[in-house]
Amino acid sequence: MTKVVEAKALDNYRLWVKFSDGVTGIVDLSDLVGKGVFVAWKEYERFLKVRVGHHGEVLWDDEGEIDLCPDALYMKVTGEKPEDPFPKLKDTSLQHA
Repeated sequence: MTKVVEAKALDNYRLWVKFSDGVTGIVDLSDLVGKGVFVAWKEYERFLKVRVGHHGEVLWDDEGEIDLCPDALYMKVTGEKPEDPFPKLKDTSLQHA
């Protein structure tokens, strides 16, 4: 899969991302605010401190306590399903193994 090469926090807990293959898009993360580790985003300034990690993941906080997988973000931006980049997931015979 591709990696995130740029990320910018936007208003209302939206995130603009650019991937290594040139795809760009906006992901609405507002549904995560206040849940689990994302409780930190209740302080909006913390959400604004987004950065890209060494492996193309999207991170928040100094120690990367909050991170989002680039694959999941890519699928949100493009509308792909997990089986699109990973065709073996479509193989129903694997479900009966």
